[in-house]
Amino acid sequence: MRYLAAVLVVCAAAVPWSPRPAVAIAHGVDAPDGAYRFAVQLTMTGLPADGGATRDSSCSGALIAPQWVITAGHCFRDGDKRVSRTVADRTTAIIGRTDLGSGDGREVEVVAAYQAEGGADVALAELAEPVTGITPIRLATTPPAVGEVLRLAGFGLVDDGRGTVPATRMQTGLFTVDAVGDSLLETSGRSPRPDTSPCPHDSGGPYFRQQRNGTYLLAAVVSSGPGCPHTGPDFSARTDNLTGWINDTMASPPRSYGFLAVAATAAAVLVAVVLLLLRPRRRAGSARPRRHLGAHR
Repeated sequence: MRYLAAVLVVCAAAVPWSPRPAVAIAHGVDAPDGAYRFAVQLTMTGLPADGGATRDSSCSGALIAPQWVITAGHCFRDGDKRVSRTVADRTTAIIGRTDLGSGDGREVEVVAAYQAEGGADVALAELAEPVTGITPIRLATTPPAVGEVLRLAGFGLVDDGRGTVPATRMQTGLFTVDAVGDSLLETSGRSPRPDTSPCPHDSGGPYFRQQRNGTYLLAAVVSSGPGCPHTGPDFSARTDNLTGWINDTMASPPRSYGFLAVAATAAAVLVAVVLLLLRPRRRAGSARPRRHLGAHR
């Protein structure tokens, strides 16, 4: 457990988000049409880059409420610092689209982002409007057990045998839980291959269990790990121990600094206008006599 508690710092240094947010699942399989419609691709257009340039990127995530997506905290990052706001010129959530070349599902703009408390690599993305017709995934309230099998769904790079390339549809695979820490899970590839593993742009992708009644429970989101494909563990951020923060944030989103600055400016302008309107006006003919040069000082 001591190794697991320390590994987040090591992995954060080894796998920086800027050049490669988590990729699609290497040696996974194509998700069936219409499966796991709660899975989300977050596209980010116009991210700041060196020299004043911009770049595009993406992450994965999951719809957990009609107007909320959960993802990795490092998907919203300004330089080396996670931030509770969107960073790209435009961030869009694509929901319910197994085949990225199709027009299925919904595309909704992300208008705000909030980092989890306690330093967990988890963030909530608030959508501009509620998504209908797609059932959100439910949150697990207990951690998975060691040896339990979870499914991962994500969008990102895939291994075509010659290297990693962008995925054209959702990828999925099965993973075995190797260890459970206070904030992280260790999971290793199980099916279709032992080296099935998350890749860049899989960051934030949901690990989930399927209930006997056919419903799904979210256990964790992809956080970090070695380059893909590989055998052995990757690291994901638990979500079962964040349900209080998640529910509180969705019920009453904290105001961002940007919102507060705009509100403060608007309030100052309003006060100035009111004071101007209330300023007493001089009556006609009541002007004071002019003071002559050389008057008593």
